Amino acid sequence: MSDILVFCESAVGSIKGSARELLGKARELADGDDVTAVVFGDADTSGLGAWGADKVVTVQHDSLKHYNPVAYASALQQVVEDESPDVVLGSASVLGKDLLPRAAALCEASCASDVTDLREGDDGIEAVRPMYSGKCVATVSIDSDPKFFSVRANSFVLGDVEAGDGDVEEFDADLDDDSGYEVFEIIASGDDKVELTEASRIISGGRALGSEEKFAIFDEPARLMGAAIGASRAAVDAGYCPHNMQVGQTGKTVNPNLYIACGISGAIQHLAGMRTSKVIVAVNKDADAPIFQHATYGIVGDLFEVVPMLTSELEKVMTD
Repeated sequence: MSDILVFCESAVGSIKGSARELLGKARELADGDDVTAVVFGDADTSGLGAWGADKVVTVQHDSLKHYNPVAYASALQQVVEDESPDVVLGSASVLGKDLLPRAAALCEASCASDVTDLREGDDGIEAVRPMYSGKCVATVSIDSDPKFFSVRANSFVLGDVEAGDGDVEEFDADLDDDSGYEVFEIIASGDDKVELTEASRIISGGRALGSEEKFAIFDEPARLMGAAIGASRAAVDAGYCPHNMQVGQTGKTVNPNLYIACGISGAIQHLAGMRTSKVIVAVNKDADAPIFQHATYGIVGDLFEVVPMLTSELEKVMTD
């Protein structure tokens, strides 16, 4: 059993969905010990108790309004030292992958990044981590106190959890107003599309789409499935999509329950970003495309014929 602290990311005043997944797993692993959620900035924390948090620690400071690696790491270090948890969890998002190792270093502790499972081991909580672009997995144990882990989104099944009290406490972090970083501008995406790294369903396209305009073929099935739209590096390099849609070794690592790859050959660089998806559906005209070796289901066919058929079937299901 372990006391566990969960760093809960927020955006535009709302707690991200990854926090629910982490708190549920923390509740399971704690097995009666305390689960503490920590939130930076002004976000609605009312649901964290229902997700499993016994206590919610909020930290308010001008330096924490936007992500600042120095301020965030210092604030998290101070909360960890005050709460003295055995384990610290956070999402393996872009922010989490940067923040947790920084905070772990300040706490003179160790951090395992981008893990996909957590379980009780002989020496406390241990993790499972994909290695070599997902070709194998390693069991990772940490002998520091506390142990830091960043967890890939959608690694755990959401189920019923024992609700915590969710008592809210404010923590006054001692932060320097001049951290050496200054945020000049935040440029939002301008839409309400599902974020790739948090999406439980993703439909992605490759260079076979042929143009930026033809990527619109994914808009309706993505809307019907509540899915995010991704792209291969080849499609991004061709100018069909912005880099923030790229899935792969030099893009985003995703871990959805369903990944639909359309017109994507399955280069190792792309597989590195989506290999751990629960179910992979591949659509490609080339029956020998490498993606079929990793797909749960394969459809040999023209994506411009298959995707409209998929959309039609989704419409039938949604209207029934």
